[in-house]
Amino acid sequence: MKTRPVISLVLNAHTPFVRSLDLASAPEERWFFESLSETYLPLLEVFDRLDADHVPFKMGISLSPILCHLLSDEFLLNRYLEYTDKRIEFGIRELERTAGEPELWNLAKLFYDQLVDRRIAFTERYGMNILRAFEYYQKKGRVELLTTAATYGFLPFYIPHPEAVQAQLEVAIASYRSFFGRHPQGFWLPELGWSSEIEGYLRSYNFGYTLIDTPGLVFADPCAIKGSFYPAKTPLGVLILARDYYAAETITHQNHGFVRDRVYRAYYEDAGYELPAELVKSFLNNHGERTPTGYKYRFPRGACRPVYNPRLAAEKAAEQACFFLNARIQSLEAAGAYMDEPAICLCAYDADTFGRFWYEGCQFLEFLFREGAKREDVQFMTPAEYLYKQDAASFQTLTPEFSSWGNNGYAETWLDASNDWMYRHIIRSLERMIELAERFPNDTGLKERALNQAAREILLALSSDWPKILYQQESAEFARNQIEGSLRNFTTIYEALGSNYISTEWLTNLEKRHNLFPAINYRVFRRKK
Repeated sequence: MKTRPVISLVLNAHTPFVRSLDLASAPEERWFFESLSETYLPLLEVFDRLDADHVPFKMGISLSPILCHLLSDEFLLNRYLEYTDKRIEFGIRELERTAGEPELWNLAKLFYDQLVDRRIAFTERYGMNILRAFEYYQKKGRVELLTTAATYGFLPFYIPHPEAVQAQLEVAIASYRSFFGRHPQGFWLPELGWSSEIEGYLRSYNFGYTLIDTPGLVFADPCAIKGSFYPAKTPLGVLILARDYYAAETITHQNHGFVRDRVYRAYYEDAGYELPAELVKSFLNNHGERTPTGYKYRFPRGACRPVYNPRLAAEKAAEQACFFLNARIQSLEAAGAYMDEPAICLCAYDADTFGRFWYEGCQFLEFLFREGAKREDVQFMTPAEYLYKQDAASFQTLTPEFSSWGNNGYAETWLDASNDWMYRHIIRSLERMIELAERFPNDTGLKERALNQAAREILLALSSDWPKILYQQESAEFARNQIEGSLRNFTTIYEALGSNYISTEWLTNLEKRHNLFPAINYRVFRRKK
């Protein structure tokens, strides 16, 4: 009897490096705070409920090294509590303001209660350490934690400079081991950016498998006989899983994906943009611009009802979870008719889709796992669990096509007229970093500190977040400042090392601001012999 087909859900949890010591200049820290409040904590709530009810959920989560650092940064977490307390205080005022409007009052009470409950869970249940909670579910075999490149660099661009790729992987592995005490099995390609040269690095650093976007496998050389419904392997033996195109589009399509359903709460319809300015004074930034409060009462504009209805939204999420599951089973059964092995549907998404941008997204996941537990024609598995249950001899050997999950499937998101200016500066600085690592192989003391900070600055400049933000033209000034700031910091260190003088005070301040990867060793940028 053939084994039941498999659905493998994988979420990519990543946030750009948005930490700032200056509160007034850190509006982008809200990205991290929103993800923590609306995606990571709700996701753990779902895990806790499913585990308590003995529902056999299984999934993968890629936790980027930058995100792990932010989630363990005491300074930033204390600021997150201030962020939450500010919204709790606003909620008290909203309960008073909406006392005569039952619909709005009920919503204000819902959002207020969620904030209070999640603050208590974060500080007391998880002890301000949700990485330990994710690790708990990994040890139970419910969750597989993958890693990705150190600063989420778009790796295909840096193949001509192998030292950059090796630094991204070595620092990522060291970070993962420091947080979880083991070597990661799976590697999430940043932006699912694949080129054939990457397989050698994954093999060298002992990664068992990686994930790519659908076109990478569909247009592989030779053609993938089983499409995206079965793993393949590269000539060097790295296992490849491709995400299911239709599973992705069903949820995230910009026009008709689940996240666009008008019954769901609108992300941008926030009280901070709607109420009179005197009622949201604490949510005006230094330029007098409004910022979100987290109290979102409305359906999307154009919906038939003006006020959000949580009951209707939950019913829709349950309905769509059943539809999604049935559609995946039908496609798996159709593919399985041509295969002797159990087919797999890899459902891979940005984690922020569930909760932060799609308020009901975590409810959807819970409904999906509960419905799946009732079915005998499908099962959920982590990617590694599925791969290691298959016969390795059944994997077709092929070379995936260059691909990503960016616009049009290639690399235009990270290289077009909006961001191409940055690469000549990054490459020049990268070459200088390699030169420094070769010139100073055994330095200690202040010089070693400076070299380690230079390595941090280069890694920050390599992040794919900045060109992506520039491409999207949202927070473009922030992205440009991050790139230019890191390159300027690196150049200052480079010139200081050349003149044999560096300001200890300046370096100490920079170490406090850009404090990621505290155990970094600049020698990761040395050329391999």
